[in-house]
Amino acid sequence: MTFRLYDTATRSIRDFTPKVAGQAGIYLCGATVQSEPHLGHMRSGVSYDILRRWLSHLGNEVTFIRNVTDIDDKILQKAPEQGRQWWALSYENERAFDQGYLTLGCLAPTYEPRATGHVPEMIELMHTLIATGHAYPTGGDVFFDVHSFPEYGALSNQKLENMRAAEDAEISLKRDPRDFALWKGVKPHEPASASWATPWGPGRPGWHLECSAMAGKYLGDEFDIHGGGPDLIFPHHENEIAQSKAAGRPFARYWVHHALVSLGGEKMSKSVGNTITLPVIFSKHRPIEVRYYLASPHYRSIIEYSEEALAEAAQGFGRIENFIRRATERVESQATVLPDEFTAAMNDDLATPRAFGVIHDLVRHGNQALADNDDAATLEALGQMRAMLGVLGLDPLDEKWGSAPNDELKGVVDALVGVVMEQRQNARARKDYAAADAIRDQLKSAGLAIEDTPQGPRWNVS
Repeated sequence: MTFRLYDTATRSIRDFTPKVAGQAGIYLCGATVQSEPHLGHMRSGVSYDILRRWLSHLGNEVTFIRNVTDIDDKILQKAPEQGRQWWALSYENERAFDQGYLTLGCLAPTYEPRATGHVPEMIELMHTLIATGHAYPTGGDVFFDVHSFPEYGALSNQKLENMRAAEDAEISLKRDPRDFALWKGVKPHEPASASWATPWGPGRPGWHLECSAMAGKYLGDEFDIHGGGPDLIFPHHENEIAQSKAAGRPFARYWVHHALVSLGGEKMSKSVGNTITLPVIFSKHRPIEVRYYLASPHYRSIIEYSEEALAEAAQGFGRIENFIRRATERVESQATVLPDEFTAAMNDDLATPRAFGVIHDLVRHGNQALADNDDAATLEALGQMRAMLGVLGLDPLDEKWGSAPNDELKGVVDALVGVVMEQRQNARARKDYAAADAIRDQLKSAGLAIEDTPQGPRWNVS
């Protein structure tokens, strides 16, 4: 079965053929670290982590680059408002993003370059563009001449005459209002530490230039996949294509864009003020449940956030987890083969809703095998289940999701619940069913579900 992936540039699902057989290079536009991460940011992390894992499963050696934009207008504006250095604000938020990705089980990128660490590569790219007539310096700034690149607008399917002006610099300095800034000359109100020397004057990089320079350094002039949110298609990705191809670099072979998380019908965004921060989310839900919530919809489908939807997702994952817990009490397993239906779903543009449908069907079959005391069928279901969840980064038995404090706490709770359940069993033995039911109801009100099985009662967090 061939892996097929939706390509924004051709607006079609295409067979994925890497530039080099057995290798795959991915560049993902990472965070602009002007503030702390929220749930919307984490969808990007989970979506491309699943893409990366699937490419690896298919036998590819994946090089995964996720950049950090650690300097821009908003960072320079917010830092003095908070009485801080701009680089201190950037670094604190960068660490918060990394912790968020890690908490949600995302694999660390192969490299995570910062924009400020790649100014020499940006200067080299500007030299090439100026020399070939695609860019021009003026007033300390350097601009890309959009008229010099006939393909400009192809990714976003726009015509140049219908585009808005680029609001990234003083328009009077530009030949055309739609020309975009490659380099921004130093401003009197900006700190000296936010400036680098160039042949065209001191200043700092434009946002678009950064990604072309970093992608080229770590993945080469041509690479397989460039990812990001749909809000980046124009102008950011459009501009990356223009400056890269104008410099003679073929750039990305596939353009992949994930849908956003919305709240109240609007994109989750700090500027809108409708964000759900990670500490708030993790205070209510376990990270593995949040990852399941973000992974379950198709990556190109908008997630409309609600607490009810997240709670429902947690219950859905709970059914998966409950089967695995019960099955591992009966049999020992390792991940085995993936069901063909699951593989077909993942090969079809990462159709995770179908893939999770296969998982939940297997949960039902596995629970029936447990009820029938069929250890062979239970073992088969458990092995396939763990294989599928492993590919999705959601195997609850993976050591990533374990933690010593929780294990210790579970042992204490297990002992205490055991005492109460013994009292319930004694009540049942003397046929005092009212007392037994009262104990069960008290445990339920405390958040514990009691299940009577042929092997005896068991408990779980409901």
